Amino acid sequence: MLGLMQDWPLTVDRLLDHAAAWHGAREIVSRDAQGLVTRSSYAQVHADAKRVSNALARAGIRLGDRVATLGWNGARHLAAWYGIAGMGAVCHTLNPRLFPEQLAYIAGEAEDRVLIADPACAALIPALLASVPSIELVVFLCDRAGLPAADFEAIAFDDWIAGESADFQWGDFDERTACGLCYTSGTTGNPKGVLYAHRSNYLHALMALQRDALALSARDTALLVVPMYHANAWGVVYAAPAAGAKLVLPGQNLDGASLYELIESEGVTYAGGVPTVWQALLQHVQTTGARFTTLERATIGGSACPESIIRAFRDYGVDVIQGWGMTETSPLATISVPTAEVAAMDEDAQIAHKLKQGRALCGIELKLTDDDGNRLPHDGRTPGRLKVKGATVASGYYAGAGGNVLDSEGFFDTGDVSTIDARGYVQITDRAKDIVKSGGEWISSIDIENIVVGHPKAQYAAVIGVTHPKWDERPILLVQLKDGEASDGSEFLTWLDGKVAKWWVPDDVLIVDEIPLGPTGKVDKKILRTRLEGYSLPFSSAER
Repeated sequence: MLGLMQDWPLTVDRLLDHAAAWHGAREIVSRDAQGLVTRSSYAQVHADAKRVSNALARAGIRLGDRVATLGWNGARHLAAWYGIAGMGAVCHTLNPRLFPEQLAYIAGEAEDRVLIADPACAALIPALLASVPSIELVVFLCDRAGLPAADFEAIAFDDWIAGESADFQWGDFDERTACGLCYTSGTTGNPKGVLYAHRSNYLHALMALQRDALALSARDTALLVVPMYHANAWGVVYAAPAAGAKLVLPGQNLDGASLYELIESEGVTYAGGVPTVWQALLQHVQTTGARFTTLERATIGGSACPESIIRAFRDYGVDVIQGWGMTETSPLATISVPTAEVAAMDEDAQIAHKLKQGRALCGIELKLTDDDGNRLPHDGRTPGRLKVKGATVASGYYAGAGGNVLDSEGFFDTGDVSTIDARGYVQITDRAKDIVKSGGEWISSIDIENIVVGHPKAQYAAVIGVTHPKWDERPILLVQLKDGEASDGSEFLTWLDGKVAKWWVPDDVLIVDEIPLGPTGKVDKKILRTRLEGYSLPFSSAER
């Protein structure tokens, strides 16, 4: 027997429909590369998105065709996003921080037919067009005055949609229809495409809105620092319209001073971004003596959050919510909002739990296994391969890349090594490819790095495993100092003393001019390993 309920497909266009109908006047604030702030609303973005759908249909785009966007967070980009998905095409977000060869590979595999790009990305487009013959049309996210000079044919977004109707029939297709395409960062081999469905994105928005998740409401003003090309901007591009939250879209200027100005001028209550962004923001407020007058909470993800950031934000009255996920999980999978038991603990104990990646959202299943697939206990001590399952988790990669990615129980191997404690808190020990294996035991590079960046002289830190004749691998520490600081490295070993096991202490410290960040703001250890080719451990270390 089936229930007697209406058949109402879960397609993402309904989220913007809801925002326009019930929160139409709520502001969407955008800032461009030149610092110009413009104001729109859900009602205006909704109308522009419908015009985008009509313009795409006029260009011959049909259900399932891939339309690429290459740009930063802004209202025009948001309208394009919903206009693409609402008509049943696939919104393929390209990351402008990728190497040109990677962009060409991704757009070529997806066979993108239209490219909608930020003017700030104009220099990337000629090589892309030369490598991807499927691209038939280039649209710049600007008005006619902002159209960049180019030796290829392009049209300004405002001109492109100007004559189009704001009436277009969205939806009317299966909720399992492909909605968005986002590629992994390609830290090992070529990037792989994750093909989201309307249903999975809609469900993810509802999961993100849970009180024990991002808890966005119509009373919030959300600063979307995490880029829209980064795994659906953590789902906030769908969750914020569903709640009617005001959106602040900062463009590409994500330095501490620029973000602080937006937070204060727009009354931001919630913000989401990677740790490196928040380090810059905190450095700005600490240097200037500024305070936050409206910011209540910040979600930090993308890589593990150092304790120093959590404590610094706490001192300014801002609650840090650490989240974990990946492109393949839409992306939020766990969040570090406290249980009643943890909330009753003292401050230090609560922070210890905030340093973990949190508990599974409703709709997500987790397990730990050894390398042979045997389940491991959730005792908070036994590390294993973290595997995940749920309606918002990928079942495979676009174009069959990687083959079968699920185990016999339908779980996806995240590539992370983790523990899970009795309260359900996940703690990522390391990426499987980054963990240091010394004498048969595992050393967490993440734990060491997070302690070191709490040192007042450290800007960024990275731990790399290097070959050792006796112990297989030993850790070395690389540190990028803050501007104006100097160090021979020894003080960082002293800083670690008593905070980690003695056999975890790195065998060498290298002070480097730069620790490279990848296209999503994480430390790029692939580049660091290349730079360390030919490095040898100190003689005394190799003899131990």
